[in-house]
Amino acid sequence: MSDVAAPDLDGRTAFITGTTRGIGKAIALSLAEHGCNVVSTGKTVDDTDADLDGTIHETAAECEDRGVASHAIQLDLRDADEVAAAASEAIDVFGEVDIVVNNASAIEIASVESMPANRFDLMTEVNVRGTYLTSRAFVPHLREIGGGQILTNAPPVTMDRGPGKAAYAWSKLGMTFVTLSLAGELEGDGIAANAFWPVTAIDTRATRYFGMGTEDDWRSPAIVADTVLELLDRDIEYTGNAVYDEEILREAGVDDFAEYNLTEGDPAPLSARMFDPDYERPA
Repeated sequence: MSDVAAPDLDGRTAFITGTTRGIGKAIALSLAEHGCNVVSTGKTVDDTDADLDGTIHETAAECEDRGVASHAIQLDLRDADEVAAAASEAIDVFGEVDIVVNNASAIEIASVESMPANRFDLMTEVNVRGTYLTSRAFVPHLREIGGGQILTNAPPVTMDRGPGKAAYAWSKLGMTFVTLSLAGELEGDGIAANAFWPVTAIDTRATRYFGMGTEDDWRSPAIVADTVLELLDRDIEYTGNAVYDEEILREAGVDDFAEYNLTEGDPAPLSARMFDPDYERPA
């Protein structure tokens, strides 16, 4: 995390959804490097016959290699009972869980006409409902331990109505609405809730699969992980915000983002413009 004071997360524990690979794994490993215990959750526990490498157990092991305790829990965010059980298991294992990161998401870019209802339902259930269920499962515990932080990988609330984005944009903005509403509900309990989103597309399986630009347009997941670190370093009074990664890192003193770029030169703000076609990067 260059140019930014690294937070001390020793003794803290984070429950993170979607840690098998990509952004979720990057966040998990980054928090572990800064002393945070990690609950690694997701659906993949065996990648032997899978098209993609990575399991929640591999991520947990890599966190432990960084000197922290980690625990893997298989989790389908669509199942309310599984979410509640996973929260209880995490609390039983670590005693306290004071960081909740809603990272897992389903994505599909398609027109309303071409997207079947079951794919719409999937994004609604995983993204909006999953964020709702996960956050809700931890609220009583966070109150009991005297506070904590809920962070959600979702964009600032804008109203882009571009073609092909109806289902995905609705579900991601729904994640943001859940988080911002929680911020107001929990402010008096010492529980902060904020959303974060990358300005540029991030190099992940989904980015490549859906053809969202080329390497010239992408950054590494490290920029999102550093954004999470900066948010965790903020006072608990910093709540109710939906921020872009560049915005929060500039406030922390970063003015050169070259280390995150996959190729020379800053990539275009594709991700921000997906939700706000008028987005302009600060000079």
